[in-house]
Amino acid sequence: MYYSISKEKVRLHMKKHGIATQKELAEQLGLSKNQLSMLLSHNYNPIKSNALKLCETLDVRFEDIAEQMELNLGIEEQNSKKVIYKKGKKENQDDGNDFVEVRNIKPNKKYKVLELFAGAGGLGLGLEYAGFESIGNVEIDKHACNTLRKNRPNWNVIEEDIEEVTKNGIEHYIDAPDVGELDLLSGGYPCQAFSYAGKKGGLQDARGTMFFHYAKILDKLKPKMFLAENVKGLVNHDGGNTLKTMLDVFADIGYTVKRKVLRALDYDVAQKRERIVIVGVRKDLVNKEGLEYLFPMPYGYELTLKDILKDVPESEGTKYPESKKKVLDLVPPGGYWRDLPDDIARDYMGKSYYSGGGRTGMARRLSWDEPSLTLTCSPAQKQTERCHPDETRPFTVREYARIQSFPDSWEFDCSTGNAYKQIGNAVPVNMAKAIGLSIVNTLNKLQ
Repeated sequence: MYYSISKEKVRLHMKKHGIATQKELAEQLGLSKNQLSMLLSHNYNPIKSNALKLCETLDVRFEDIAEQMELNLGIEEQNSKKVIYKKGKKENQDDGNDFVEVRNIKPNKKYKVLELFAGAGGLGLGLEYAGFESIGNVEIDKHACNTLRKNRPNWNVIEEDIEEVTKNGIEHYIDAPDVGELDLLSGGYPCQAFSYAGKKGGLQDARGTMFFHYAKILDKLKPKMFLAENVKGLVNHDGGNTLKTMLDVFADIGYTVKRKVLRALDYDVAQKRERIVIVGVRKDLVNKEGLEYLFPMPYGYELTLKDILKDVPESEGTKYPESKKKVLDLVPPGGYWRDLPDDIARDYMGKSYYSGGGRTGMARRLSWDEPSLTLTCSPAQKQTERCHPDETRPFTVREYARIQSFPDSWEFDCSTGNAYKQIGNAVPVNMAKAIGLSIVNTLNKLQ
């Protein structure tokens, strides 16, 4: 049993809605032309494999067990007029007053920042571009510390376990400003569940997590503002309890907090990476100075791979095994495993073939006309494939760095595998710069 979408029937409905070309249809669906072509391909089966297996088991047609549901695809009939939705734009429920245009913001002075969980420097470099001067970068990974020292010999790189830093006191590692004088504490602590076993509430629930140490240092230094960023999954982690506890702790320490999921794609990064950004302003500054933080306004355009992967310096890169290369050779730009012949797809996917068919990251080849999917710590994992648009290979280290908006001059003096890990874990530099400028906008209002 096999289904495919009829191009002729689609054209009839396009005419009905005043859509003249496939390009217009792709724009309304928020797809690239390649993705729409794949959807309309004779090889594309829109019915998931488990549903087909159910039909085979019951010896029925799909129509015999299916019912028609009304589905709003965002294409409306309005007196036969065409309704155009611009590519990359989606309805935004955010209040526009939460944002500020940041591209013309300049710092009134050099602001000081202490960064925890510094990694390979994506966040730190972006904040430097925005006008911040680092007084310390705490990081436990020796390879990431080597990267920081190599690229910024003047930075105070603190290669230490954050637990030790908290126990010994942060003042033993930095030229500590007076309490309340530091401009910004920043960092992306790992997303970890809290215990709640003792039901003590607040910071005590967070013991044993990296967030606990971030909060302890925040409480000790009482900076004017703080920045915390994390994976989008934090929003719903443990049913939302993890984020709620964090926000409660920040409020207890004395901060007015805002948080929002931001897209790197909105800030000069050719990548579909989303992060939750949490920013706090000390309550006395809110109450006495009227300070308010606003998030960086999206730039209004989106970059694609063809915009950023021009004249990339040569560098090392991992390679596919020959067996995997033969499979990926069959996938067109913008395609994935559904573009493979069925027998090859079954063999390549294994059990995943029967798990619902939604694994669009498997056998995935990117297209020049789209941004990258979120980079991971390894460019050739089966579930999250990121194949080069033209050549059947993963991206090189320098291509990976470009996608994360690192400058070509930012060196990763380590093994190829570790370089991928450092880059994949980083905050995109240009996104960090935009967030940094939005914080500068707030700090500039202090007398």
